[in-house]
Amino acid sequence: MMRCLVLALCLLAGPLCAAERTVPAEAGALKSAVAGAAPGDVLILAPGRHEGPVLLDRPLTLLGREGAVVDGGGRGSVLTVTAPDVRIAGLEIRGSGSSHEEIDAGVRLLKGAMRPVVEDNRLFGNLVGVDIHGATDARVSRNLIVGREDARMNARGNGIYVWNAPGLIVEENDISLGRDGIFVNVSDRNIFRNNRMRNLRFAIHYMYAHHSEVTGNISIGNHLGYALMYSHHLTVTDNLSLRDRDHGVMLNYVNNAEVARNLVRGGTGKCTFIYNAHRNVIHDNRFEGCGTGIHFTAGSERNMLTGNAFVGNRTQVKHVGTKLVEWSHEGRGNFWSDHPAYDLDGDGIADATFRPNDLMDHILWSQPAAALLVGSPAVQLIRWSQASFPATLPGGVRDSHPLMAPIDIPVPDDVARLEAAVPPWPQGETSDADTLAGH
Repeated sequence: MMRCLVLALCLLAGPLCAAERTVPAEAGALKSAVAGAAPGDVLILAPGRHEGPVLLDRPLTLLGREGAVVDGGGRGSVLTVTAPDVRIAGLEIRGSGSSHEEIDAGVRLLKGAMRPVVEDNRLFGNLVGVDIHGATDARVSRNLIVGREDARMNARGNGIYVWNAPGLIVEENDISLGRDGIFVNVSDRNIFRNNRMRNLRFAIHYMYAHHSEVTGNISIGNHLGYALMYSHHLTVTDNLSLRDRDHGVMLNYVNNAEVARNLVRGGTGKCTFIYNAHRNVIHDNRFEGCGTGIHFTAGSERNMLTGNAFVGNRTQVKHVGTKLVEWSHEGRGNFWSDHPAYDLDGDGIADATFRPNDLMDHILWSQPAAALLVGSPAVQLIRWSQASFPATLPGGVRDSHPLMAPIDIPVPDDVARLEAAVPPWPQGETSDADTLAGH
């Protein structure tokens, strides 16, 4: 009776009854400590190996001293959370199982896990680093997540896997290896900011996730940077895509998004790919050194493009269509490194309209064999006549107010060193089907 009374008082008092307990690195000690813990207790894990898997089914804190390791032994998820107000910090977490069906992970945050915090941990060799499946208002911060290389890339697990986790914040994590750095499916009102991702298929892969923010992230040397799909009302700002192979930013069925101040440079494919995406505001980005600066296709309409810089791409814009599309807004267009511009009044706006595509571009995109004729006098005559008589140009992109100077987006020195270390990708664009197969 007395024990029941004490427990009831602790539940009412919350943290006032919380205690700190040191858990030795001994067989079964961690499970026993969790089973005997009161709500709000802090379990301090001593250096050494602690056995998992462990279920955290009550509010408590797991805090690791330097050298504390929780090892799942290759069975299931190492730490699974089903209770509110659980914090996991300062641990090395490794040794999950390998079941994609069960989503074996270093840490799993499931329904009932309200306000969980996973921060300052090192997660090595798990199938999935952190899985957030039904948890609400979770925060995953400052973790080092290194996945596996024991399968082909598409068969690996994700660094962070998100499903139906409203209010989630994922920030300042370093994620490498595995499949996708952050994979999001059917989850609204999330924030993904200031994460660094390398050696992955996609840095961020985003589907059916609305009213969310992707800000300040860094993708280096991945197959694709930011694959944003089937979502609306996104804020995609201040991200870096450096030496990513196929696309830097892809908008696939994305509507009403702001895409601003992002830098994409050095990929072999497309800096940006826009597929059936509408009513987006794409401004003040820098697309540099790609095979194609931006590719618009599948009827993408009512998008506003202004203040962007297209610098040194082999093809600045690929846009095939009969409709004329204006890429400027309120007298402000974009910068084009291949535009022989002049500005007599010195207002920073070029005095001549720029058309990044001409009739021959359209022919070459639809009939690649025509490339054999590019140097012929007939082709040069067509291009001269179109430059002299713009009315002969077909539908496509027109920038009536091109800028004289490009936006500059700096890259921190440590990030630039990682970018420089990426081995060269094979030359030539990789097909979209190859990149998105099995996504």
